[in-house]
Amino acid sequence: MTTYLCDVLDKPVWNAQGQRIGRCLDLLVTEVERGFPPLRALAVRRGGEDLLVPADEVAWLSPSVLLNSTDPPTYTPQGDELWLRRQVLDRQIVDVEGRRLVRVNDLQLARRGRESRYRLVGANVGTLGLARRLGMAAPLERVFNTLQRDVPDRVIPWNDVAPVQAEAPIRLRVTRDKISEIHPVDLANIVSDLDLASGRALLETLDDEVMADTMSEIDPGLQSAMLTALPPERAAEVLEEMDPDDAADLLATLEEEDRAALLDLMEEEDADDVGLLLTYPVDSAGGIMTTEFATAPLSLTAGEALGYLRSSPEAREDEALYYVHVVDDEGRLQGVVALRDLVMADPAARLPDIMEDRPITVGPLESQTEVARLVAKYNLLEVPVVDENGVLHGIVTVDDAIDAIIPTAWKKHLPRFY
Repeated sequence: MTTYLCDVLDKPVWNAQGQRIGRCLDLLVTEVERGFPPLRALAVRRGGEDLLVPADEVAWLSPSVLLNSTDPPTYTPQGDELWLRRQVLDRQIVDVEGRRLVRVNDLQLARRGRESRYRLVGANVGTLGLARRLGMAAPLERVFNTLQRDVPDRVIPWNDVAPVQAEAPIRLRVTRDKISEIHPVDLANIVSDLDLASGRALLETLDDEVMADTMSEIDPGLQSAMLTALPPERAAEVLEEMDPDDAADLLATLEEEDRAALLDLMEEEDADDVGLLLTYPVDSAGGIMTTEFATAPLSLTAGEALGYLRSSPEAREDEALYYVHVVDDEGRLQGVVALRDLVMADPAARLPDIMEDRPITVGPLESQTEVARLVAKYNLLEVPVVDENGVLHGIVTVDDAIDAIIPTAWKKHLPRFY
């Protein structure tokens, strides 16, 4: 038989002789990260004092709280207990399938099999749980029965739930792989809806790559607070996983001393890429470009270029790989070829014969507004950034270019083609 926490809280507690010894303040469970946590103790208000009664003394929880003995012993907290009223009820959890935050309206407890001890078995996040707490469950059920509809209700099994930290909201306990299935945009929205401590706690459960993708989608005003709340070594690892332009934008919001400290902790190659971007004005092509792009030598054929890309570390870092940038031995840009054109070309065709040899380019100090104008005018997905000698230093993708004319919050709702 299922018992609900709201049916137990503030109810009288009776001893084995039928004497009222107080009222129930809370229930404590333990082993919260393994299956269905067993009840550890009962918090009781007796007169002007509070005491804890061991769970072994609990004979029945609802409709009345009954104890097995006349004068029950007291329980000494071990420090690993989860207080259901204090730490769980009314707190938020992450609904992985729904990709949203929900609130715990009630909790389910039950005895499993022949066990004498109660266990926490589920978190109710539906309308019926809230109505039960308000004493309106029966009227609500009658209304919905009249309408021939089921009462909106949802229960999340507790073996899918675990606390983030003692005083923070709780989240669904899933593996990192399961968490990683949530789109970074949805994760960012969830983190943004939580308070700072809870959002940080959720972020810290993610691996570096997923955290980096999520951080990139968080509102800039919150990014720096989240980053600086992390241990410096972990923050540096996350920055290494971010796109260089996103990492540079984030670091630019920090104090110079903090920025330098994080750059020192990053891998030298990543720090150099991000450091270069930080030398340019934030609203210039150099300031918004990314240094992760695919190149191929001018001397290759189409077939050779495809083999080259498969083994190229640079190509692996280019998440979109819509264009291949053809360069000479000095790194000067000679042309660009769309990946589709490269794949469809005769394998023996030379790159100079299939590439666009007069691509639209900008200098590193070109304004972001001008880059956005070129993107719109020529319907581009990216714009190469070259210096006065024609050496390719980076590319500005369309999403970063249009930041100048479309607010970031709107841009994040656009399809990602890059």
